[in-house]
Parts: sequence; C-alpha cells; structure tokens
Amino acid sequence: MSFVIAAPEVIATAATDLAGLGSTISAANAAAAANTTTVLAAGTDEVSGAVAALFSAHAADYQVLSTQVAQFHQQFVHALTSAGGAYAGAEALNASAQSVEQDLLAVINAPTQFLLGRPLIGNGANGAPGTGAAGGAGGILFGNGGAGGSGAPGQVGGAGGAAGLIGNGGRGGAGGTGLVGAAGGAGGAGGWLLGNGGAGGIGGVGVVGAGGIGGAGGAPLGFFGHGGAGGVGGTSVAVGGSGGTGGVGGSGGLFYGDGGAGGAGGSGDLAGAGGKGGIALLIGNGGVGGAGAAGAAGDVGATLGAAGTDGSPGGAGGAGGNGGLLFGAGGAGGAGGLGGDGGAGANGDITLNAGRGGDGGNGGNPGAGGAGGSGGLIGANGAAGQTTSGGNGGNGGNGADATAVGTDGGVGGDGGDGGLVGDGGTGGVGGAGASGPDSAVDNSVGGRGGDGGVGGTGGAISGDGGNGGRGGDGGAGGANAGLTSQGGRGGDGGEGGASTTGAGGNGGAGGKGGTSGANSVNSLGGDGGSGGVGGTGGAITGDGGIGGRGGDGGAGGANASAISEGGRGGDGGEGGASTTRAGGNGGAGGNGGTPGTNSLNSVGGDGGSGGDGGFGATVGGDGGAGGLGAAGADDNTTSGSFSQGGRGGDGGTGGATTTGTGGAGGAGGTGGNGGANAGALGDGSSEAGRGGDGGDGGASTTGTGGSGAAGGTGGTGGANSAGNSFGGAGGSGGDGGFGGSVGGDGGAGGLAGDAGDETNLFSDGGRGGDGGNGGDSDVVAGAAGAAGAGGNGGANSGSSQGGRGGDGGNGGASITGTGANGGTGGNGGNPGANSTNGNGGDGGSGGDGGFGATAGGDGGDGGLAADGADDAVIGSAGGRGGDGGNGGDSDGVAGAAGAATDGGNGGDAILFSEGGRGGDGGDGGASTTGAGANGANGGNGGTAGSAGGSVGGGGGSGGDGGFGATAGGDGGTGGLAADGRDDSGGNSTGGRGGDGGNGGDSDGTAGAAGAATNGGDGGDNAGNLSVGGPGGDGGNGGTSSTGAGANGADGGNGGNGGANAGSSSDGGDGGAGGNGGAGSGGTGDDGIVGDPAVGSAGGQGGDGGDGGPAA
Repeated sequence: MSFVIAAPEVIATAATDLAGLGSTISAANAAAAANTTTVLAAGTDEVSGAVAALFSAHAADYQVLSTQVAQFHQQFVHALTSAGGAYAGAEALNASAQSVEQDLLAVINAPTQFLLGRPLIGNGANGAPGTGAAGGAGGILFGNGGAGGSGAPGQVGGAGGAAGLIGNGGRGGAGGTGLVGAAGGAGGAGGWLLGNGGAGGIGGVGVVGAGGIGGAGGAPLGFFGHGGAGGVGGTSVAVGGSGGTGGVGGSGGLFYGDGGAGGAGGSGDLAGAGGKGGIALLIGNGGVGGAGAAGAAGDVGATLGAAGTDGSPGGAGGAGGNGGLLFGAGGAGGAGGLGGDGGAGANGDITLNAGRGGDGGNGGNPGAGGAGGSGGLIGANGAAGQTTSGGNGGNGGNGADATAVGTDGGVGGDGGDGGLVGDGGTGGVGGAGASGPDSAVDNSVGGRGGDGGVGGTGGAISGDGGNGGRGGDGGAGGANAGLTSQGGRGGDGGEGGASTTGAGGNGGAGGKGGTSGANSVNSLGGDGGSGGVGGTGGAITGDGGIGGRGGDGGAGGANASAISEGGRGGDGGEGGASTTRAGGNGGAGGNGGTPGTNSLNSVGGDGGSGGDGGFGATVGGDGGAGGLGAAGADDNTTSGSFSQGGRGGDGGTGGATTTGTGGAGGAGGTGGNGGANAGALGDGSSEAGRGGDGGDGGASTTGTGGSGAAGGTGGTGGANSAGNSFGGAGGSGGDGGFGGSVGGDGGAGGLAGDAGDETNLFSDGGRGGDGGNGGDSDVVAGAAGAAGAGGNGGANSGSSQGGRGGDGGNGGASITGTGANGGTGGNGGNPGANSTNGNGGDGGSGGDGGFGATAGGDGGDGGLAADGADDAVIGSAGGRGGDGGNGGDSDGVAGAAGAATDGGNGGDAILFSEGGRGGDGGDGGASTTGAGANGANGGNGGTAGSAGGSVGGGGGSGGDGGFGATAGGDGGTGGLAADGRDDSGGNSTGGRGGDGGNGGDSDGTAGAAGAATNGGDGGDNAGNLSVGGPGGDGGNGGTSSTGAGANGADGGNGGNGGANAGSSSDGGDGGAGGNGGAGSGGTGDDGIVGDPAVGSAGGQGGDGGDGGPAA
C-alpha cells in the first residue's frame, strides 16, 4: 500500500478559504443579474431590439451555469472539510496507541529500574558533557549503553555504559583539557549474548604537557561481538610536548568476534604512538594497530642566519592484535607516522658570519610500523605496519647580498638532510657581490658572488638528494676607474646532495659575472661561476644528479680607452656518479660576456667548458655542451683598434661505465663573431672566435663506448674592417670512447667561419676543425669523425684566402677484428670575389686507418682543394690538394692507403696565377703475416690560370709501400705536374713532377719503388721566360731480409721549355733516380734531361741512384 502524509490543520484552513471564495463569487453574480438579463435596446428599430434580446438571453444562460458551479463548489468544500476531520480523527487514535505503548513499557521496566537501576528494555542514558559521568547501562534484555560524558578540565572522560543481553556498549567520553591531558573514557561492554564493545574516548588536550591517552575499547561480555576501537590519543599544544598514545582496542567475544582497532596516536612536537589492536579469543581476527601520529615540522631559523630546527620523528604504529586461538588472522601492525619536515634556514645577515644563510633543518624519521599480530591455529600472522615517508630536509637560507663597496656576497646555507625516507633540502642561493667604487685611482673590482649552498642528503631508506643552490652574481666594477674596472666573479653553484637509494640532487647553477664599469682604461667583465657538481646516486637505485650550468660572463664596460673584454663563462658542473644506474649529465658551460661599445679594442668573452658526465653503472652521463663565445663589439672606429670574438667553450667528456654505454661527449660551443667596422679610421682588425672542441665519448669496459661530439662552428669575421678580418677556426671533434664490444664514433670537426667582406687588408676564412678519432675496442672499432670544411674568404677585400680544411680523424683500432677507416679530410674554403688576391684553401689530410687484428682500416681520402678566384687582380693560387691518410697496420690484411686529391686550379687573374700542388698519397699499411699495402698515388698539380705570369702546380708525392712479411707494398706513383699556361703575358713555368714513393720492406719480396713523373712544360708564347719544371725523384726500392732488394725507380724527365718565349725557354732538370733496396743489390737509374727550346739551355740530368747493399 501507499503511505500518505497529511496535516489536518492545513486541510481545515484550505476548506475555510475555499468557502469564503465561493460566497464572494455568488454575491458578484447576483449583483450583475439585473443589468445583464434585461438589456435595453439602443433604438426602436428591429435590429437594435434583436441585439438587446440576444445579449439578455446570453446573460440568462450564464446565470443558470453559475448556479450549477456554485453548487459543485459547495460540495467540494464539504468533501474537503470531511477529509480533514477524518485525518484529525486518525491522528488522535494513533496518539492514543503510542501512549499505550509507552505506558506498557514503563510498567515492564519499573521493577528492574527500581531494583537494579536499569531498564529491562531500552538504551542507557548518556553522561552529561563536562562531568566525566559514565553512560547509563542498557536494558537487561535489550538496549545499548549510553555514551560517557566528556571530562571536566583535567578529568578523565566518563566510561561508556554497558549493554544488556543484546546491545552495543556506549562510547567513552573525551578526556578533559588540562596541564596534562586527561585520558579518554573506556568504551562500554557489549551484550551478554550479542553485541559489540563501545569505542574508547579521545584523550584530552595537554596545555603544558602531554596529551591524554585514548580510552580503551570495550569488549563484549558474551559469546558474540567485536571489540570496540581504542580512542585517539590527545593532542599536546606545549612546546616539546608529546601527543597521547592511542587507546588499546577491545577484545572480541568469547566464542566469535574480531578485536577492535587500536586508536591513532595524538599529535604534538613529539608524536604519539598508536594503540595496540585488540585480540580475538576463540574465533576472529585480531584488531589492526593504531597509526602513529605525524611528526611536527621544524621551525624556520629564528634569527637571521640561524639554522632551521629539525623535524620530529613520527610516532610508532601500534602492534596488531592476535587472532583467535582456533581460527583467525593476526591483525596488521599500525603504520608509523610521517616524519616532520625540517625547517628552512633563515636568510643571512651580512654583518653576521660573513652573511652566510642558515642551514636547513634535517627531516624527522618516520615512526616504526607496529608488529603484526599472531595468527591462530588456522590463520596467518598479521603484516607489520608500513614505514611511511620520512620528513624532507629544510631548504637552506639565502646568503646575504654584500653592502660594503667591493665586498663578497654571503654563502647560501646547506639544505637539510632528509629523514630515513625523505628528500634532502635545496641549498640556499648565494648572495650578490657589491659593486666596486666609482672613480677609483687605480682599480675598481666588484665583489665575488657567494657560493650556493650544498643540497641535503637523501634518506637512508628512500629519498632523493637535494639540489644545490645557485651561486650569487658578481658585483659590478665601478665606473671611471683610473686603470681597470673589473666585475666580480660569480659564485659557484652548490653541490647536489647525495642519496643512498634515490637520485642524486642536481648541482646549482653558477652565478653571473659582474658587469664592468664604463669610462675606464681597461674594462673587464667578471667571469661566471662554475656550476655545482651533481650529487651521487643511491647505491641501491638512483641516477646521478645533473651538473649545474656555468654562469654567464659579465659584460665589459663601454668607452674603454684601451680594451673592453667580456668575462669568461663559467664551467659546467660535473655530473654525479651512480653505481647502480645512469650517471648524471654534465652541466652546460656558461656563455661569454659581451664587450662594451665605443672602446678602442673589444674582446668577447670565451664560453665556459661543459662539465664531464658522471660515471654510471648502466649508462655514463653525457658531457655538457660548451658555452657560446661572445661576439666582438661593432663600430670600434679608433685607429689601430681590433674587435675579437670569444672562443666557444669545449664540450665535456662523457661519463665512463663498466658494462653499459659510455656517455656522449658534449658539443663544442660556437665561436663569437668578430665585430663589424673595426678600426674604420685606421688599421683595425676583426677576428672571430674559434669553435670549442667537442667532448670525448666516455669509455666502457665491456660495452659500447660513447660517441665523441661535434666541434663548434667558428665565428664569422666582421665586415668593413680597416685591417684584417679572420673567420674563426672550427673546433675539433671529440674522440670516441673505448668500448669493450664497440668503440665510440669520433665527432665531426666543426665548420670554419667565413671572413668578413669589404676588408682593406687580409680576409681569410678559418681552418676547418679536425675530425675526432674513433674509439678503440676489443671487437668493433669506432668510426672516425669527418673533418670540417674551411671557411670562405671575404669578398671585395685586399687579400682573400680560403681556409684550410680540417684533417680527418683516425679510425679506431680493434684487438680482435677490423680496424676502422680514417676520416675524410675537409674541403678547402673558396676565396672571396673581387679581391686583390684570391687564393683557394688547401684540402685537409685524410685520417689514418686503425689497427686491426684481421684487417687494418683504410686511410681516409684527402679533402678537395679550392680553386683560385678568377677575378683577382694580382694573384690567384689554387689550394694544395689534401694528403691521403695512411693505411692501418694489421696482423692480417693491411689497410689501403688513402687517396690524395688534386691541387686547385689557379684563377684567371690579371698578373699572377699558380696551380696548387697535388696532395701526397698515403702510405700503405703494414702486415706482420701477409703482404704490405701499396702506397697511394700522389695528386695531380692544379692548372695555371691565364694571368700575366703563370705556374703549373706540382705533382704530389706517391705514398710509401707498407712492410709485409711475405711481400712489401709498392710505392705510389708521383702525381702529374701541370704545364705552364700558353699565351701568358708574363713568365710561364711548368710544375715539378711528383716524387715516387718508396717500396715497402719485407722478409720476402721487396716492394717496388714508385715511379716519378715528369716536370710540366713551360707555356708557349710566354711574354718573357718559359721554363720547364723539374722531374720528380724516383722512389727507393724496398729491402728484403731474405731475397733481392727492389730497384730504385727512374727520376722523372724535366719539362720542356715553351716555344716562342720572349727571352729564354729552358728545359727542366731531370729528377734523381731512386736508391736500390738492400738485398742482392739493386741498381738506381739516371734521370733524363729535359728538352730545351731552340736557342735555350737544356736541363741538368738527374743523379743516378745508389745500388742497394747486399743483405
């Protein structure tokens, strides 16, 4: 059936209101009837009479309908009134029944209430608050005990009332607040047959002492029921006060029932322990132990420079109760309380302790977890309580900024150590140095920034080390110094905190160097501070911390009458080591400071070096990148001034490892650009900074070596210099690290910077960076790094020279396998257009192949030489060809020699053009068991351009053959010499022939000597002299320890003199014959005389080689 709720008085009011509304409507209808039912006609005509009759008829019908509605309304009001009366009657009847029930229950309870002071059926009365009165007992047959009253100040809370046959015990009252908190009341007993014990009361608050103990949980008096939970320990608000211990949980019923949970410990400066869980008797689980209270956090340092106080330990967890004797699991131990965090150190006061910030307080240890209860005959033991997180160390206070002129800033405070399970605190920031004095007679130096504080140590069980603090900035140098104004050095970053089990903290960043003052003779920016070392990772688990970044160098001051120089960037911090996981990465180097403007000379600050990566058990940390060199200042217009860019910082070395992969080296920093418009009124120069060297890869004892990093790019020379503009050289690539299984690859050489345009004197491109060497290995050798290309010369300049290409790196060696090939040499840079001289850059040399037990690596090829500029005025020479690298030695197959490249062609200059010399061929590798490799041929000389005087390029020398146990390698053939240019307006000379390479020595067959090449012919129709080039020298024959030595090679023919020369045309000298090798005695042949032109002298014949001595 449905349940209906009705209010009889509301229904009666509604009926009265409806009756009044009906009477009002009836009166209104009666008043309108006379006027509406007999409407008068508007006129005497028939239409007006008909309209009036129609309206009257409608009004009569409305009156009939209104009478019917009024009757219906009266019936509805009557029904509503009758219903209200019916509801009122039912309510009166029910009230009478309840009264009968209460009266009957009072008759039943009266005898027991009189005799025993408790009812037969019903709940006990609650104790009055603030009295500590016990709760009343529940009914003998059925009823719950009453709750105990809270205690008066300093008084124990009242106990909960006991239940009867069936019912739950009452809750104990809270203990009263006092100097020492009073205990909470015990929970009431459960029913004799069935019922749970009551919960214990909360302990009272302690004002000057400890908080009160929580009340014990009540136990059932009978067979079935669970024990009550212990009360929570009271809070202590006193300084150094202890929180109250949690109450003990009540035991379970005689036959069945779980023990009650222990109460949680109370909070205070000393955390309260959790209460013990109640026991089960026959069947049931033991109660869970109460949780320990969290430790209090330490206070911030009370005075300036004072240390923060330590956090307090957490309270211990209560033990779990035992399970029933027959069946039941033991209760779990309570969790230990959280350790309190250490308080932060106060900031320093410069007048106290040199402005050092206060150390952070140590974190408190977590409370111990409670022991688990014992299980019954059938039942598991309870788990021990968890050890929760310990307190974190407090942060160190910041060092004070210096206030007295030129003094140093304060050191930041150290971070506090973490508790057993907590992180270390962060070190404080170093204070800033003070500015130097203005208008000093001699020097004005800013104060040094304070060092950052050390990060705190992580917890012994778990926790990361704290980060180191940042170093303070250096103070500014004073203005208008009589000699030197120098900014103060930035402070060093603090070291990251170590950790036993977690990650090491990161090192703090170095402080920025101070800016130097303006209007001084010398104006030097302060150097940046070094980054802090990363913290050591945990011995159980944890990565090493990252090294801190170096601080940027300070800016040089403006308007220096001698030199304005930016400060050097600080070095990055070393990464932290880890014996179980990855090493930390090294910090990046700081950038160099910018020089001041409007100074006689300006020098950009050098970038700082990257920090080395930390050792790692699995992976070594990567080296940090080098900082950027700063650009020289533009518009140094004073006569004789120079503007120089800073050098890029070197990359850090990768961290080593035992079994994993070594860390990669850090990239070299980019060199700073030279300033534009240097010495526009005089002979000033602009020189760009060199790129930093790439860091070497880290070594791995049994794994893979780390890769070397690329060298930094050289800066660009400034344009429009009155003197010279030089592009910066590229940095060298880093070497690959040794690897037990695989060697690391060498890094690429950095690209050279171009020279600036529109330079009055020299505008030379920078030299390309050398490639890094491949890492050695027991198995797979690391590849060599490629060389960087030379920079281009500037256009529209007095003399424009392309930069030389870098040398290729050497291939790595392998103890058991194949050596790696040498890297290719870098290409020479092109000269700039429309310059007085325009010489092409030389090609770089190829790297040597690495040693290999089974096969040596091949030598790298030389880089390409650049041609001379066609539109140069006075001279245009092609660059020299790159030399080939030597083949790698081996116990098996010797490595092949690298090929040389041809010389660059001379440009079509107005006055002078010379072809570049060909590069020398690489030497063949040696073999201890097989044949030596042949030497490579020399590169051909470059063609002379159509200038007033031209010289053909000489041929390069052939490489020597390698030693071979069975046969020596043959020497390489010399490169071809180029002829002089026909129709030259001036002299025209042929190039020198290339020398032949020497034959390789052997224990068996000696290697053949390399053939020399002829000298180049002089050009026809030369304006004055046309001379043939000398022939090359023949190679020496190889020696043999058991057989005949090889014959020396013939010398090359001298070149022919050119026809129709204006003055003379001499033939070139013949080359010398090679010596015979030792053995049975080979013979050397004479060189051949060059042919003269008509009316000109022939060249001198070459000397014959000596015969080899007998073996």
